Amino acid sequence: MSKPNYPRVLADTEAEAVLRNLRCSPRKLNVVAASIRNKPAGKAIADLAFSKRRIAKDVKKALESAIANAENNHQLDVDRLVVTTADVGRSIVMRRFHARGRGRAARVEKWFSHLRIVVAELDIETKADRRARRAAAKPAASASPAANEGVPA
Repeated sequence: MSKPNYPRVLADTEAEAVLRNLRCSPRKLNVVAASIRNKPAGKAIADLAFSKRRIAKDVKKALESAIANAENNHQLDVDRLVVTTADVGRSIVMRRFHARGRGRAARVEKWFSHLRIVVAELDIETKADRRARRAAAKPAASASPAANEGVPA
């Protein structure tokens, strides 16, 4: 008797990695996660490698794990991977007490968080490709108003 097979939640072109109970507050982790959302995976790794934030090292490990999952488990092309989502969630909160003056105490909250990174295989358009596409579309767009100049409105 084994567990039932559940249908795959992600698309066939997606892979994910999940980090649980990171010792960083969700607000601080979300700043780093926001810096890699919707970026190509290679650029996201480079940004995390040179980030000054302490938690960026753990986020980089999670992103590398998601890329490895995409390559080894789902046979996706690593060069075409894009970070589609980087979700941050709340985990436990450790509560400690800090001694204050006159015999009082103050509560110190140590937040933990979860991180879920999803990478997907997409066609990555470079800046040169975008410029070429815009240049090709520009003459067609400017030709239609020129044809209507002689027509009275």
